Amino acid sequence: MQQASDFLEESQALAAIIESLDEAELKTTTLFMDWTIEDIVGHLHMFNHAANLALREENLFQKFFAPIAEDLNKGKSLLSVQRDWLGDTSGIDLVNLWKAGYRAVANGYGDADPKTRIAWAGPDMSARSSITARQMETWAHGQGVFDVLGLVREDKDRIKNIVHLGVNTFGWTFINRKQEVPQPAPHVVLNSPSGETWQWNEPQGDNLVSGSAVEFCQVVTQTRNIDDTNIKTIGDIAGRWMANAQCFAGPPVEGPKPGERYRVTS
Repeated sequence: MQQASDFLEESQALAAIIESLDEAELKTTTLFMDWTIEDIVGHLHMFNHAANLALREENLFQKFFAPIAEDLNKGKSLLSVQRDWLGDTSGIDLVNLWKAGYRAVANGYGDADPKTRIAWAGPDMSARSSITARQMETWAHGQGVFDVLGLVREDKDRIKNIVHLGVNTFGWTFINRKQEVPQPAPHVVLNSPSGETWQWNEPQGDNLVSGSAVEFCQVVTQTRNIDDTNIKTIGDIAGRWMANAQCFAGPPVEGPKPGERYRVTS
């Protein structure tokens, strides 16, 4: 699957800046919920591991995830659960485990039938959707690392997978908030990193989302408030969607407030 190669490249792009950090720098606090860079690496490693188990056998995934779900239901934070799972593994050792893990995931999904059903925390999904979700999460959490280090990420057209996920979860954004899904879905017109024009859904001059594909990804993954981007919306449906867009699973999450997440420049 091309998506598996895209996931690998996304992971390698993030690793290229993380592997140059020392133990102290890995403990730098980011603007994402006060997680450290090390916390972000641990989170990506844990769920890459989960995706690898799910591809191999559903029972392996369920055995892994059941105690995590139990702890979360008891009120423990995801970060606390993650740290329990990681134990004493931290720092550069954790970075190396993450790197080995994402290579294993890319290899496994690269050889998989894209239509194979994969178990997950919510509804199961296709192998193609599963590896796209891994790319999305790597890209989204990676934004926090690039931001705190003051770096501008050089995005590639592989983020089209993330845009597609964002467009496809239009309905989920409303369903997850127990709201009726408005119709029709907005026309989406975006400029790719390479300068191409990407479009989704039927053209509608009064129901439109437009702008940069990178900034669209930032909004749907909640790494930026829409007011901190140049994304434009026309119409009530498009505006409501972008105000609450959430392309990832789990309960409704309120995205960052204007100015809350940004690239650190000093």
